[in-house]
Amino acid sequence: MLQRFDAVVIGTGQGGGPLAVRLGKSGRKTAVIERAAFGGTCVNVGCTPTKSYVASARVAHVARHAAEYGVHVAGPVSVDLAQVKLRKDGIIGQSRDGVEKWLRSADNVTVFKGHGRFTGAHTLSISDHDNQIVDELEAGEIFINTGTRAVVPLLEGIAGIRYYTNSNLLELTELPEHLAIVGGSYIALEFAQVFRRFGSRVTVIVRGERVLAREDADFAESVQKVLAREGVEFRFGAEPQSLTPLAGDGVRLGFDGGRPAIEASHLLFATGRKPNTDDLGLAAAGIETDRHGVIPVDGELRTQLPGVWAIGDVNGRGAFTHTSYDDYQIVAANLLEGGKRSVDTRIMAYAVFVDPPLARVGMSETEVRQSGRAALISTMPMSRVGRARERGETDGFMKVLVDAQTKQILGAAIHGIEGDEAIHTFIDIMTAGAPYPTLQYALHIHPTISELVPTLLDGLKPMK
Repeated sequence: MLQRFDAVVIGTGQGGGPLAVRLGKSGRKTAVIERAAFGGTCVNVGCTPTKSYVASARVAHVARHAAEYGVHVAGPVSVDLAQVKLRKDGIIGQSRDGVEKWLRSADNVTVFKGHGRFTGAHTLSISDHDNQIVDELEAGEIFINTGTRAVVPLLEGIAGIRYYTNSNLLELTELPEHLAIVGGSYIALEFAQVFRRFGSRVTVIVRGERVLAREDADFAESVQKVLAREGVEFRFGAEPQSLTPLAGDGVRLGFDGGRPAIEASHLLFATGRKPNTDDLGLAAAGIETDRHGVIPVDGELRTQLPGVWAIGDVNGRGAFTHTSYDDYQIVAANLLEGGKRSVDTRIMAYAVFVDPPLARVGMSETEVRQSGRAALISTMPMSRVGRARERGETDGFMKVLVDAQTKQILGAAIHGIEGDEAIHTFIDIMTAGAPYPTLQYALHIHPTISELVPTLLDGLKPMK
């Protein structure tokens, strides 16, 4: 029998869960559908598990360098991946269970477990694991929050080899002897450093001529320098053309142009992600996607179909947990509070959680130069930051760009210790629309990383 609701949320990721609870609090009879694990990508195979691995890897790294701080650790440092995984699983379990209990106890919210698909403009079916329809729902408001999944290239021989993505690599209980990673962006580099610090040999295979192609070249070089010093190997201008199975999970990667093959015990693809939209029945609702599977939305995150919104990674307007949560806040403000918030005015900010992290907000230097506007620029090495010297971690540098006429901060980036926290000094000022002297003349606490931000701004000069 068709069950009628005021609102239906498909997916319980970082936007969907809070939105369902908020809709219920507004008095709407709300349904939330989850086909897999509660909490979405972030909780289960994204931020939470990978950052727990980053934490374990940092402990191993610090222990190996303890003598530099006058601390002596008896014997060699080794990593028990099974124990690392056990710790990770415990953290995930708490988060996942917490999300489910929260949703099931929320006022006016009914939780459905299964795969939701559109059967019409405002109707949905829910199927079980055997693809049998177990429920049918109808609602005037529907919110799609189905996230993305890893892209795996269709290479010659791939059907005959064992490969990994960010999801199943986290299930290993024994360290890879040699991990080959195809890809040179955020996920690839985070895993590269983690497993190198765990003790694996790691080779990163990059199609282009440098890592982090979307970042300024100086930051990309800075990150690569740290990873290379720790023993991560890089091969640039290379794209595997064929795969041949070896013993165990081993694989030989073949390349064109006479480039030597690479033999590895494990292979990780970190070659991008694609939206989970191909099995949502969108055609039945008349909702179109672009060639990448992204659902186009307007500034208020509404799809072309009235009464249907798309939030989170699936809409192509951000690929991070924090952008998904901000999507929820935009929808809630506009729909429930009469607001006029828009994703079009959002200032993008994110971090790459290598160690030290690379954090960025707003425009890069490359983007500012391409815009042709008159701008001021300043850079400062982390070696000038007292806190970094005291911690013995002086890798990286800071950069800020300012509009020469308006004095508005256009963008900033920090590759350095605690840069993922210090970047928020820029994020907050930019969000407030305040000119850079507001930050330049602020009193910052010593000794911190953020205290050097005003000093960075003191060094602004015309960009040549």
